[in-house]
Amino acid sequence: MSDFDRNATAARWGAGVARAGSAEIDQGLRAYMLGVYNNMVLGLAITGLAALGTNMLAVTTTATGQMALTGFGQAIYQSPLRWVVMLAPLAFVFFISFRIDRMTAASARTMFFAFAAVMGLSLSSILLVYTGTSVTRAFFITSAAFAGLSLYGYTTKRDLSAFGSFLVMGLIGLVIASLVNLFIQSSAMQFGLSCLSVLIFAGLTAWDTQAIKEMFYANDDYEVATKKSVNGALMLYLDFINIFTSLLNLTGSRNQ
Repeated sequence: MSDFDRNATAARWGAGVARAGSAEIDQGLRAYMLGVYNNMVLGLAITGLAALGTNMLAVTTTATGQMALTGFGQAIYQSPLRWVVMLAPLAFVFFISFRIDRMTAASARTMFFAFAAVMGLSLSSILLVYTGTSVTRAFFITSAAFAGLSLYGYTTKRDLSAFGSFLVMGLIGLVIASLVNLFIQSSAMQFGLSCLSVLIFAGLTAWDTQAIKEMFYANDDYEVATKKSVNGALMLYLDFINIFTSLLNLTGSRNQ
């Protein structure tokens, strides 16, 4: 999807909209949500291209037709540098979340796209583990599920805040259990965590969409509205990625 027009957005989200009728406010809300989804989709596209590009640089085929790692692949997947690759996206998330209020709109968007590229580098290892067919299948299943859940969160009149609080507690437990499983490496526990992750982030998709919608305020200027749009895109992007990786763990076929 193409990005929304800056001038039109500024007009819709400016003080003039706050004084306008409900029809114009609805137009502003639609423009705001379109901005959220545009940023999110662009972020996912950057992640996919970064993952594919990294995989092409990291993997080669031997004379016997076997897959082997290049020097670059050995550095990012087998050396201590792999921990930097794994943890860099988390550092980006914390940085954006705590600094976005002090960034310009352009800087916030740039940081989000940089985060998406780093996430692609981190996720490129799944192309070593799972077949391309499995990755594609998981992506389209996630896309369909995400679209339905986000649409529900946008259109429902039900207040999901209490439901969301329960999901956040579940998410905290999921993170702790995942850290524990890094050390014990239990396949059964990993299966259970993947199932739980799909359910939690499915619920968070609907809740986050409703919360992002409620962030909209017709009197916001362009800078504030754009930063809200980027922050909303980050929230939904993380929901999508977590559902995708969890479904891939559950349904993916591994490379031989």
